[in-house]
Amino acid sequence: MKSERIPVKSFSADNGFIGKMQKLVREEVLPYQYNILNDAIPGIEKSHAIENIRLAAEKLRGKDVKPDEFYGMVFQDSDVAKWIEAAAYALAAGEDPELEKAVDETIQLYGASQHEDGYVDSYFTVKCPDKMWTNICDAHELYCAGHMMEAAVAYYEVTGKRELLDIMSKSADCIYEQFMKKNTRAYPGHPEVELALMRLWRATGNEKYKELAKHFVDVRGQAPNYFVEEKKNRGWNVWDGAEELNTDYTQSTLPVREQKDAVGHAVRAVYLYTGMADVAKETQDETLLAACRNLWESITKRRMYITGGIGSTFMGEAFTVDYDLPNDTVYAETCASIGLIFFARQMLQLEAKGEYADVIERALYNTVLAGMQLDGKRFFYVNPLEVVPGISGKAATQTHDLPQRPPWYACACCPPNVARLLSSIGSYAYGEGQDVFYTHLYLGGTVRSAQGFSLECHTDYPRQGTAKFTFHGDKETTLAFHIPAWSQKTSLSVNGEAQELAALLRDGYAYLTRSFQEGDVIELSFDMTPYKVYASSKVPADTGCAAVQRGPVVYCAEGVDNGGDVLSLSLREGGALWEKPYDPDLLGGIVPLAAEGWRTQPTQELYSRERPQRQAADIRLVPYYTWGNRGENQMRVWLPEN
Repeated sequence: MKSERIPVKSFSADNGFIGKMQKLVREEVLPYQYNILNDAIPGIEKSHAIENIRLAAEKLRGKDVKPDEFYGMVFQDSDVAKWIEAAAYALAAGEDPELEKAVDETIQLYGASQHEDGYVDSYFTVKCPDKMWTNICDAHELYCAGHMMEAAVAYYEVTGKRELLDIMSKSADCIYEQFMKKNTRAYPGHPEVELALMRLWRATGNEKYKELAKHFVDVRGQAPNYFVEEKKNRGWNVWDGAEELNTDYTQSTLPVREQKDAVGHAVRAVYLYTGMADVAKETQDETLLAACRNLWESITKRRMYITGGIGSTFMGEAFTVDYDLPNDTVYAETCASIGLIFFARQMLQLEAKGEYADVIERALYNTVLAGMQLDGKRFFYVNPLEVVPGISGKAATQTHDLPQRPPWYACACCPPNVARLLSSIGSYAYGEGQDVFYTHLYLGGTVRSAQGFSLECHTDYPRQGTAKFTFHGDKETTLAFHIPAWSQKTSLSVNGEAQELAALLRDGYAYLTRSFQEGDVIELSFDMTPYKVYASSKVPADTGCAAVQRGPVVYCAEGVDNGGDVLSLSLREGGALWEKPYDPDLLGGIVPLAAEGWRTQPTQELYSRERPQRQAADIRLVPYYTWGNRGENQMRVWLPEN
């Protein structure tokens, strides 16, 4: 069964876990990021993103703008696009005249940087206008356009304002002319515009945009390889010292329907797969759907971390091979887990299966939340599962694995990406099918169905495992509730009457069909008992180790809770795990855990014949997403067990 996404405006968060996250984004993160985009915070990595757009607009008005006045990455415009999209979703929660004014002014400036034919990209307008559309592999023109299309759709859906939607429709028309009539063999080096065009098609009804999205999917990887030919002919590179072209990196070695393994740059991969799944859904293309299923299996069964992180190497920010999941040299870019959530939601819209919602939870409550400091002012690009200050961030193989979140960075794709996901998470939590209303995630707040009813959810999930829904309205319908795979014992009741869950369960969802009336109460209770998780013996990095999980949340050991040293800690085989009391003042409010374990005594020699002595120790554990908020210290997710 299919589950269509709900509009962002259909969900209103309360003051629970996610509601507080959304409030943080609204009140702290978005103003902070806007100031950075305007280079208004001294001592922080310069963005220049909005100034780049201003320079492009001035150049089009005839001002003498020098190429070297552009600053930053070739894709700097996309940071602004994601910020606008995040701001749009934040405005869905309530009026904010100051924020809306900032967005409107930014949109007006962006529109002034658009060429007559619809082309819009500050890098090429300012820096090298003679090279537009000549480096589709590396130059990110389509990537930037795609992100701004998404922002345009979001702002239109929330506010009804069409200015950016019209700008990006004109941009899409320009892209259509370029790639459907002139350069028909080309496709995006960094996929993103495919999924954006599908969103733009839904918002405008213009069939050309769906046609173009399908075209980009269909021509990708066709022989002879377009990127190989383009590189031979263009004579210039975006990046200094560009290496030999790797078609796996751009997911273009094979046509998409023949791809079975997730390869290459992880963010590019999951953005592509999201677009593929959307095209498959709208065109009823079973061969494309089969490819999406194969790629989903490749990621989630063989190439995904317990935290929902993907992309195990810094070399190309990429997937490597099956079961290669190192914890200390991992990449696991925050954007990659966000893209994995996009892919999972799109697969949910094709087929309502609990495995997709399970992965959304895993990525959201672990890697994505870890990507932002609890105060919303610092961000991880890379999300390691093991950190040792003095090695992490310093050793040649680990310069990317930082022990602390920076306030910003040169390639700042992740911070606004986190903001837009958290602000729009309600549209991931719920879905509608044919007379079926789906709950994929458990968020405190109220959601309104297109069928004319609403559900009010009271929950402290994922801190606690209960969710109470109150039905408002009168409607005969089916409510489908995701039953997470991690919950060993789940109960469901209606108006206090226990339901036989096994009779309701199908593909990870409990389907409850009845004539619901005003005030009906549906309650679910999940098993939040902490438990150990063991990796496949095929994963070399985790041999002899265990991780600890409670509900969807993965835990870790930090030095600050364990005498400064976690490398000497090991879990006791068969040892107990237990919850500590909920602490509202610790790390934003968490349920700490403790585990029976051992502490190995340090030795003076690098190597010794003497077996190190050990003593019993209680290991303190905190949610992985909270690590790195109390200064620089050691951290481990996977601990030896003996």
